[in-house]
Amino acid sequence: MQANNNAIARAGAAALLCFVAAAAHATDTLSKIRETQTITIAYREASLPFSYLDAHKKPIGYAVDLCLKIADAVRRELKLSRLDIAYLPVTPSTRIPAIVEGRADLECGSTTNNAERRKQVAFTIPHFVAAARMVVRADSGIRNWADLRDKRVVTTKGTTSVKLLTERDKVRSLGLKLVEGRDHAESFNMVEKGEAEAFPMDDVLLFGLRASSPDPGRFIVVGDALSAEPYAIMLRKDDAPFKALVDREMGRIIQDGEIYKLYDKWFKSPIPPKGINMNMPIGHLLRDTLRFPTDKVGD
Repeated sequence: MQANNNAIARAGAAALLCFVAAAAHATDTLSKIRETQTITIAYREASLPFSYLDAHKKPIGYAVDLCLKIADAVRRELKLSRLDIAYLPVTPSTRIPAIVEGRADLECGSTTNNAERRKQVAFTIPHFVAAARMVVRADSGIRNWADLRDKRVVTTKGTTSVKLLTERDKVRSLGLKLVEGRDHAESFNMVEKGEAEAFPMDDVLLFGLRASSPDPGRFIVVGDALSAEPYAIMLRKDDAPFKALVDREMGRIIQDGEIYKLYDKWFKSPIPPKGINMNMPIGHLLRDTLRFPTDKVGD
């Protein structure tokens, strides 16, 4: 009986060691990349200008460019003569599982670093900070939230814009007349046609809608930020060597000023495939973040 117990104990210990070794291997991204000479980048197909497809169905964008720089840093660190890039398309619902399950090494899009997601994945230094602001007609005279008193404000069905205004105790004091659009395009169109004076939403989305309109000069994005959403590249949790390398390269890109050139390329210049120009100056929230780069963000 004692011999059987010892055998069971030894078998259990061996199984545990195998499990620990397998778990360690599963999170050893650098070893996997060295063995396969491939790094897998998860991308979004329509998250302009962060991560989307060009006319040839190739992933491009601000976040994709950053990930390609990180990939090159990995190649140099591992002293590889070449490093293949594999691309994996993801959606908002599949992006976290793609990282957790090891199907992608980096997720390069417009994903917010928050406490709930950090239970499953890790993030590097933010590359963008989105803020809730509003788009108005340039001749409206509206420049901040106080100017909305008794005005018609459109929000897209199912979004949090009204909640943000309510939490700041602005709805009651301003007497807003709220209307609702089915989607962002319809909400913007209501401002365009004069059916609403303002459309509050994440500023980068508003700049994209303005840039895609027939006459972008008719509209401006204004208002103090009601929220801050730090977008950052996702990677697997509990892989300290890989995260240290990713953080180090992001820090270098920021400190060397390369990120500002990339920002100008994607946010202040015509971009493929249609040549639209976001004309979005760098916001003070992002500028402050880049002055003191860290992966620690407020929740």
